[in-house]
Amino acid sequence: MQVHPRPRATLSFLVISVALDLLAFGIIIPVLPRLVQDFLGGETISAAQVYGLFGLTWAVAQFFGAPILGALSDALGRRPIILLSNLALGLDYLLMAAAPSVGWLLAGRAVGGLASSSFTTAFAYVADVTDAARRAAGFGVIGAAFAFGFIAGPALGGVLGAIDLRLPFWVAAGLCLANALYGIIVLPESLPEERRRPFAWRNANPVAALRLLRSNTEVFRVSAVMFVSNLAHEVFPAVFVLYAGHRYEWDQMTIGFALAAVGVASAAVQGGLVRRLVPRLGERRTMAVGLTCGALGSLLFGLAPSGGWIWLAIPMAALWGLFGPAAQSLMTRRIAVSEQGRLQGALNSLRGVSGLIGPVLFTASFAAGVAQPGPSISWGAPFFVAVVLLLLALAAVSPAALGRGTSARKGAPGRRSRLGRGSQLVQRHT
Repeated sequence: MQVHPRPRATLSFLVISVALDLLAFGIIIPVLPRLVQDFLGGETISAAQVYGLFGLTWAVAQFFGAPILGALSDALGRRPIILLSNLALGLDYLLMAAAPSVGWLLAGRAVGGLASSSFTTAFAYVADVTDAARRAAGFGVIGAAFAFGFIAGPALGGVLGAIDLRLPFWVAAGLCLANALYGIIVLPESLPEERRRPFAWRNANPVAALRLLRSNTEVFRVSAVMFVSNLAHEVFPAVFVLYAGHRYEWDQMTIGFALAAVGVASAAVQGGLVRRLVPRLGERRTMAVGLTCGALGSLLFGLAPSGGWIWLAIPMAALWGLFGPAAQSLMTRRIAVSEQGRLQGALNSLRGVSGLIGPVLFTASFAAGVAQPGPSISWGAPFFVAVVLLLLALAAVSPAALGRGTSARKGAPGRRSRLGRGSQLVQRHT
């Protein structure tokens, strides 16, 4: 089978596809907790406990599902996995829209977490259709699509939820099913049959996926740094709403505007700034700049004596978004083309682990800070924890830590080869 996808056309589809999927995901954010509460008779404490189980279920489903879908995309191609996942998400939202009990909602959340693991396939698709010089920019554009979905989704969900609590689920289902139909019509395959790798269950589990990361020294180090960065980033979904309300007495509208500003700034960084900076600075330096800005932004969040300082911290923290696309681009060049899906599955599993640890770490540090008597700088404790994590990550991306050599993985795990001098020169300038 001949596969000749056009990079611009396929990236355009992926941007639209990811944005629609994240829009659908964001739509249900404002209403799912309320629907759970209604099923439990309006009791807030029980609803909070049960809703915590929803988050855990989602993270576990992604942790186990991402390696499976990544390995399947290496064996079957990217197109069928992306399309089937869109279809599964659409049917899942239909199930949740008609759910007769909280148990059905929880089952839907598990299916949704598994199907949403297909985002790893979208990143693998980018690796297939972009050359090394433009790969970071491609990852950045996908990151901008993520940001757009999280900006527009909750706002739309709030409007729809005011009409009917189940209406956002019906709209989310329609978006995902329309996305699947759109993909059937326009999405080409990006992975030729001769570059595919047979599916094996021994390679489609989190342990095997993480073993892939260890097959290359630089990939292992960069993925470890990415894990620490993802863990630090969990501070925002875990405590920002509680922090802003407690320290600055912000209402929901102000918090909503702040979150929208975060999304807009992140989209601008990943959609525009990445493709300009990576060719000039190289991947390692761009990673270091992103982590440095993330640490400074987090420090501003924690120290801000008034709410006005938060608006200054937002653009600084948004530059943290430079790190991810540069790190992804660097790792894709160290892993064989037939295993890009497994790579993305392994990275998404790491995100799942950070999603399990982060909320516990940051809510506990916030509770400890708030427990101090009187107004105190200790209220910013979770952001200071994030700063420490980012400084550790920054130390690990120094040239001495990562090494200046460039090994590439070709074939079976554990086998390494040195790239030629020409490839090294290319990498220094991309």
